[in-house]
Amino acid sequence: MKAAVVPAVKAKWEVKEVPTPKPEANQVLIKIHASGVCYTDVHITRGEIPTQFPRTLGHEPVGEIVAVGLGVRTRRVGDRVGVPWIQASCGRCEWCQRGKPMFCGEQIGTGVGIAGGHAEYMVAYADATALLPERLSYEQAAPIFCAGYTVWSGLRWADPQPHERIAVVGIGGLGHLALQYAKAAGFETIAVSRSPDKDKMTRELGADEIVRDGQGLAKAGGADIVLGTSNSVDAMSDTIQGLRPDGRLVLMGFEAKPLTVHPADLIMRRIRVIGSQQNGPAYLYEALDYAAKGKVKVIAETYPLHEAARAYDRVAEGKVRFRAVITN
Repeated sequence: MKAAVVPAVKAKWEVKEVPTPKPEANQVLIKIHASGVCYTDVHITRGEIPTQFPRTLGHEPVGEIVAVGLGVRTRRVGDRVGVPWIQASCGRCEWCQRGKPMFCGEQIGTGVGIAGGHAEYMVAYADATALLPERLSYEQAAPIFCAGYTVWSGLRWADPQPHERIAVVGIGGLGHLALQYAKAAGFETIAVSRSPDKDKMTRELGADEIVRDGQGLAKAGGADIVLGTSNSVDAMSDTIQGLRPDGRLVLMGFEAKPLTVHPADLIMRRIRVIGSQQNGPAYLYEALDYAAKGKVKVIAETYPLHEAARAYDRVAEGKVRFRAVITN
């Protein structure tokens, strides 16, 4: 089969022939139809997230099960499925026993602990896969398995209450979905964007109001929750001045530098900074359901597998406005 392979840290992606994997016990073989390119792929390629190379990345894969290994009871040949970031864990540590495998030190991550989806086929642990809603296309489903899952999970983790206002900072690959999820859930939604050229589309995605920075957010009445989906830590930190008392900043975007928070903001307004990842399969189910009902739509550029290196380069260079998806 063909697969996009990263030969070494900071190396250029190569599409080459590799052996087609076979599912072992409790695993399934998936014929990949679409695989989203996430900026996390850039962090891994650059060595900012440790793994071993050579490596096939891709943690937003969706496709059709074509074979099952011994012991698989929950999935069948022909099932349309996707695979999230965490596939398996030790099952024995404190965090696994408490139902929080995302904190397990021995977890197996898609594209890190096991080969990812930028290929014609991949194996995955059957119980990690999620069935796709019938009305959801592969191209729309793929980015939900990281980007959509991440932002919806972050919003739910912030525990929004009726009548609260949601702001989204960074209207890009994560943020364009966060806006739609917040609006689909019925919240007044504010976009914090420094890109006036995106304003028309930002309003079409559901923004009730657009501001340029944290000061603008404060002048607009503030927000109870800020979904930090930007790759700029400074931009996310800046929005704290626009948080209302008891407000929550949910960090989902990533940059390798410290977040600056003034103690007075935390104390006088009881501001909370919440770290968030993919916080449980129930949120993935909800994220997929919103997309299947057409309430959330991924805006993506698509590339055939043989152009995977080009797709990666465009994501790494910030030339993809929202999401990139590799198709087979």
